[in-house]
Amino acid sequence: WETCWFKVELSIPPVWAGREVHFVWESDGEGMVWRDAQPVQGLTKEGEKTSYILTSSLKESEPHSLTLYVELACNGLFGAGKGSMIAPPDPDRRFTLSKAELVIFNRDVYELLVDLEILLDMAQLLGEENQRSFQALYTANQMVNVCDVTDPSTFPAAHDLAAAIFSQRNGESQHTIHAMGHCHIDSAWLWPYEETIRKCARSWVTVVRLMERNPELTFACSQPRLISVLWQAQQFEWVRSWYPGLYVQIQDFVAKKQFIPVGGTWVEMDGNLPSGESMVRQFLQGQRFFQEQFGRICSEFWLPDTFGYSAQLPQLMRGCGIRRFLTQKLSWNLVNTFPHHTFFWEGIDGSRVLTHFPPGDSYGMHGRVEEMLKTVKNNKDKGRVNHSAFLFGFGDGGGGPTQKMLDRMKRMSDTDGLPRVQISTPDRLFSVLEKESSKLCTWVGELFLELHNGTYTTQAQIKKGNRECERILHDVEVLSTLAVAQGGAFQYPASQLQQLWRLLLLNQFHDVLPGSCIQLVVEDALQYYTEIRRAGAKLQDEAVQSLCRELLQPKAGSAESTLVLNTLPWERTEVISRSGPAGAENLALVTVPSMGYAIVREPLLPPQPVAVRKQEDGSIAMENGVIAVCLDMMGRLTSLRLVDSERESVPDGCCANQFALFDDVPLYWDAWDVMDYHLETRKPVTMLLKPLEITLAGGLRGSASFSLQIGKSSTLTQEIILDATCPYLRFLTQVEWKEAHKFLKVEFPVQVQSTNATYEIQFGHLQRPTHWNTSWDWARFEVWAHKWLDLSEHGFGVALLNDCKYGASAHGNVLSLSL
Repeated sequence: WETCWFKVELSIPPVWAGREVHFVWESDGEGMVWRDAQPVQGLTKEGEKTSYILTSSLKESEPHSLTLYVELACNGLFGAGKGSMIAPPDPDRRFTLSKAELVIFNRDVYELLVDLEILLDMAQLLGEENQRSFQALYTANQMVNVCDVTDPSTFPAAHDLAAAIFSQRNGESQHTIHAMGHCHIDSAWLWPYEETIRKCARSWVTVVRLMERNPELTFACSQPRLISVLWQAQQFEWVRSWYPGLYVQIQDFVAKKQFIPVGGTWVEMDGNLPSGESMVRQFLQGQRFFQEQFGRICSEFWLPDTFGYSAQLPQLMRGCGIRRFLTQKLSWNLVNTFPHHTFFWEGIDGSRVLTHFPPGDSYGMHGRVEEMLKTVKNNKDKGRVNHSAFLFGFGDGGGGPTQKMLDRMKRMSDTDGLPRVQISTPDRLFSVLEKESSKLCTWVGELFLELHNGTYTTQAQIKKGNRECERILHDVEVLSTLAVAQGGAFQYPASQLQQLWRLLLLNQFHDVLPGSCIQLVVEDALQYYTEIRRAGAKLQDEAVQSLCRELLQPKAGSAESTLVLNTLPWERTEVISRSGPAGAENLALVTVPSMGYAIVREPLLPPQPVAVRKQEDGSIAMENGVIAVCLDMMGRLTSLRLVDSERESVPDGCCANQFALFDDVPLYWDAWDVMDYHLETRKPVTMLLKPLEITLAGGLRGSASFSLQIGKSSTLTQEIILDATCPYLRFLTQVEWKEAHKFLKVEFPVQVQSTNATYEIQFGHLQRPTHWNTSWDWARFEVWAHKWLDLSEHGFGVALLNDCKYGASAHGNVLSLSL
């Protein structure tokens, strides 16, 4: 990730007067040309950008000698790995500068080559049954006959032959393709956050140069990629801070409606794992940024590359002023082909958004004939709509459109035999689709990606950090709001909270929160979580001090008391732990009102204390008057029942809290995927290191703990806790994980019969089948949930809750949590 700077002194020969002169630079590291202390051109060999145009026609008045600087990075378009695209960075990889030259560019030869490329593609791809393929072939043949490569005066006649066939127009019924420049830049992936700042600058300055020469070009700027018709707010903020001169140029092209902000969120976040509040903040921060910087909010949500889309998103979009949605990721489905490209998507509350998947199934097209034909042929909604999107430009690692892509599409703008191609905008496309929408179908519920199911579990510390920091920021805001409402001098910490929220939202980018990023990014993300925890704890303490200052002052002669706060919107009666004399831990049963606090002096007495008994066979029974449980020596749950109903939850002959280890060897995407065949490798964990022993004998709390060996070199220690009056059993689990290509889960078979299980999602819940009747059912062998999943039948059910996990499944009567 180091940078090398080259000083380049140029002297253009006077005999090149009237010629187009380029500075050519080829290296396997990405670069940036600087001129007069400003970035002027991005250089990426993999993105077909290896030259900077010094002049299109050298005039005597132009400078013939000048100095440029080239900033060369020790990474390519896809990072610094070796061998595979998704290989981790190789510290020994070397980067080479292979060419630095001053050249004359022959524009006439270039135009002829593009002509021939389009004609030959038409001849090959339109098929023998289509007369246009033969017309293209014979025209190309005639061009070769007319053109004498040693005599440039023959070039215009050859070019005119091509122009004649390109000018033969389409009929009115032809499909219209709306082409938009695009550059997907992942905010972090195979490179760290800091490198993304340079990727944005390299990509966007290249787009600005293209716009200067092609005033018809539109560019949708999206957060995760370098150049796109939509931008994510975070990347704009980076460029504004680090490259202010470039940012001013971008603002100018935004005003001209060429550089088009779309997206509406702070980053292109993961579409499944962020909480409902986090998703609202993504839109809030994003839309606020666009309003402040560009005078408008986004009407399109642009999320082309995340790993599935929550059924709550339509409602959140509509609530944030967005009624249109574009993605293409479901084209990656491994099992089922999604049946639509243009449709209405309906969320869990009935909210609907007009949704479009570019039928070419890509956000990185190159403007070729083959891609145009695929866009038309692949369209699943022929007859319903006659317009579709075409996003062109190098992406993922940035890069964006090239001049050649534009020149190809100019020749296809209205050519008989090919779809009509027009440079367009997201608004123009969706406006036309809205007019044609009367025949569109509706898809209800989640857009589940049948791939990358492992991202619900990969990098457990990132998942835990996200959930904890979401909770911390919630609590700070509740307590700060109560402190403000109470009056006095307390100032709501709006700016500090915005900074912390933006850090958290950045980490929810769709390759960071899912864990599909390099180690350097993981280290950055964990550091950001540490910062949120530290600053959040300080803000929380300040709010509590203001809210409860008098209650916190010790009074002479008063009994020792404890202040207990409840930041959830319902009254809670729970056992808490507080430090007593000499640091000893004391338990107390307390009741605290909704969104409030209580002073605890004399703890409550439970209606029935927890009873803990060790049986002759080594098993342990616990009961609190609400539930009764029995655990075997390995910590497995052999019985779980409600005391009042005597209804047993664990089926005969089965054990819940059963840990199981699976092989995890996916086809390719190692950090992303777990394949369905991993289920065939299940091995129950049975190696006992320390048998179940009572750790707390009852009263307000009973508990027992045990240890297991997992695989060859990992260990698991768990404490199972039952509190007085509590309707659930708690499992505190610590794993020292040292396995490779293994997958640990915990299973809970339950005595409940239901064809659907219920999973918590953002601000709601979703039902998914517990059977595998169809391919759509079994493709969801591993799904995501937030804090709980539930299997219920009429009058009875069992729920499995968690504080930091997302991967889960419910098949038959077995609830499973991926650890």
